[in-house]
Amino acid sequence: MFLDRLFDLTGRRTTVRRELRGALATFLTMSYILFVNPSILKAAGVPEDSAVACTALAAGLCSILMGLGANFPVALASGMGLNAVIAFQVAPSAGSWQVAMGLVFWDGVVILLLVLCGLREAVMHAIPRDLRRAIGAGIGLFIAFIGAVNARLVIVPSGTVHVLKDNPSAALPPVTFGSLAEPDALVAVLVLLLTAFLMARKVRGALILGIIAGTALGLLLGISKLPTELHAPSFANAFQADILGALQLKLLPFLFALLMVDFFDTLGTVTAVADQGELADQDGKIPHLRRVLVIDSLSASLGGLLGVSSVTSYIESAAGVAEGARTGLHSVMVGLLFLASILLAPLAGMVPAAATAPALIIVGFLMVLSVARIDFGNLETGIPAFLTLLFVPLTYSIAHGIGFGFISFAAIKLLSGKFREVHPIMYGVSGLFAAYFILGDDARPLLSLVGQ
Repeated sequence: MFLDRLFDLTGRRTTVRRELRGALATFLTMSYILFVNPSILKAAGVPEDSAVACTALAAGLCSILMGLGANFPVALASGMGLNAVIAFQVAPSAGSWQVAMGLVFWDGVVILLLVLCGLREAVMHAIPRDLRRAIGAGIGLFIAFIGAVNARLVIVPSGTVHVLKDNPSAALPPVTFGSLAEPDALVAVLVLLLTAFLMARKVRGALILGIIAGTALGLLLGISKLPTELHAPSFANAFQADILGALQLKLLPFLFALLMVDFFDTLGTVTAVADQGELADQDGKIPHLRRVLVIDSLSASLGGLLGVSSVTSYIESAAGVAEGARTGLHSVMVGLLFLASILLAPLAGMVPAAATAPALIIVGFLMVLSVARIDFGNLETGIPAFLTLLFVPLTYSIAHGIGFGFISFAAIKLLSGKFREVHPIMYGVSGLFAAYFILGDDARPLLSLVGQ
């Protein structure tokens, strides 16, 4: 059988039916990205209707490439967390979403070079595991906060920043609770509760079902409208990335933040999927790991070129593996389902923010789960991990959160006389972060390697 020879179905103890069942589970679990990713990127000025089609196209092509090129059961799509960095941090500083997507292209190129040069192990060992987990959890809090604001459950009062800056002891809170009398907030709460219930009952596709229910409620309450006319899917966002425009010193800090999130998230996802599917050999080595990482890095660059943020491996692939998927045929099938979903792009305008915001909150919750694996009892890493968690959402900056975590870790180890336990990379990056925080904007020409 052709498929058996191509994907080694017999050798991995699986069948075409199992791979198809797994692909359906994975697609239903991660298809929320079709609507959530455009809703985030539109904050940067990315046209929403085209973003849906391009998100589906990128996920489809990259998943198929992973299946055929690495024969590994992981699907890919625009990364949550990475898209938030692009929309709320990179694009405003870059001046346009096109330049921001150009930076995503270079993110993939740098990761590819790290993989080909064998430097991934050095980078992995340089940053303590608990700090990596804290970074992921901090991004989860960041995404959940964005979801709460989009749902109008949390309101940022106008003038808050100026009041707090001029009078830090002012009674005006930085945020306030929204009103459930508003249709948007009411729909968001109902969808959040429904999605949480479905997830607790282990219903496949809980996130996308919540989005569908929220859209229906939005239509009933008048916060969204049916499209008056349907048009062919638009790919206008594709190949608009300003690759050369992204080569600016002031954007290097954001490149560093993208690398941090993209690099470690991929390794964690691939490792988790391999463990669940028992794909590693007796020595714990994952078959075709270099191919997996190469394709993942190429996908990041392709995501930038298509204007949908960095495309990365999805932990939701574990849903398919749980259904029996073990090969790249699973990834190819998921990719085909995403390509078919391009036809949904013209309907994107009828999906209100109140329907997608709860998905952001739930995804944030899932990312925060990594906190449970942080050893807070070891204060040398526990305190830096906590500071990372604290400052990512409160400063509205992933890079600042990483900076506080790095600086505190290096300082504690140094003052404890355990300076040899810290990798030189950590000292170098921490020093640049510290100089930036002290000097502020005056440090930009010197510190654009890491600070924000």
